[in-house]
Amino acid sequence: MTYDMAQLSALVKGGGYTVAASDGTRLLTSRERGIKPLLQWLDEGEKLDGYFVADKIVGRAAAMLYLRLGAKRVWAQVMSRGGAQTLERCGVGAVADVFADAIINREGTDICPMEKAVAGIDDPLAAERALRQKLKEL
Repeated sequence: MTYDMAQLSALVKGGGYTVAASDGTRLLTSRERGIKPLLQWLDEGEKLDGYFVADKIVGRAAAMLYLRLGAKRVWAQVMSRGGAQTLERCGVGAVADVFADAIINREGTDICPMEKAVAGIDDPLAAERALRQKLKEL
């Protein structure tokens, strides 16, 4: 089966997945929250070169990891403006149902800690390191 962006977004919107990625024929999915599936894909040596990605929430943290993975285009239900700018600056298409000023933590009380971890970082590899360190601290 071939997968396009509409099918990927449907998997995220109503299929129970938090993220779905495809190069047109191969499909990767996850039900894990946050940046965990992206870090798992990096750990497994996955490359998303030429892949379209659909994700529930994309901020700068996820955007940096998508740059590391090599995604071609990213759609999100909610994407921060900073995440979109990060992707677009590097030639990755960024589309969302809703653009937000910031990604908020799960309690709704502050900026997401992963977003804080990559504030001021423009290098995707350095961002990955900062995110892994932040996860160890939490």
